[in-house]
Amino acid sequence: MSTIQIYDPAMCCSTGVCGVEVDEALVAVAADIGWATSQGATIERFNLAQEPLAFAMNEQVSAFLTRSGAEALPLVLLNGEVALAGRYPNRQELARWAGIPAGTPLPMKSGCCGGSTCSCG
Repeated sequence: MSTIQIYDPAMCCSTGVCGVEVDEALVAVAADIGWATSQGATIERFNLAQEPLAFAMNEQVSAFLTRSGAEALPLVLLNGEVALAGRYPNRQELARWAGIPAGTPLPMKSGCCGGSTCSCG
């Protein structure tokens, strides 16, 4: 199975789904990643604010940041190669990259309660 690495911009927590004003787009990303990992996908996420060394130690990510800047994140690597930059992958892309069978249902995305009590992600 493939390894997917997502290099996130600087966020308040590991998923960005935190605080009182939760970004619904990040809620959807967290749900998509959660779904893919529940189907057996190997997905790693790195947050620039919390894990800057992961960005510096990866030559491709470091070169990308030098060339494009942190504002061009997120950066997604598939088996160590750039697969996507500037946006997060959707469920269909995650499924294809992870080798999840085409017949596997893609359940509806659920909302999140938001705020500090949110358990999404």
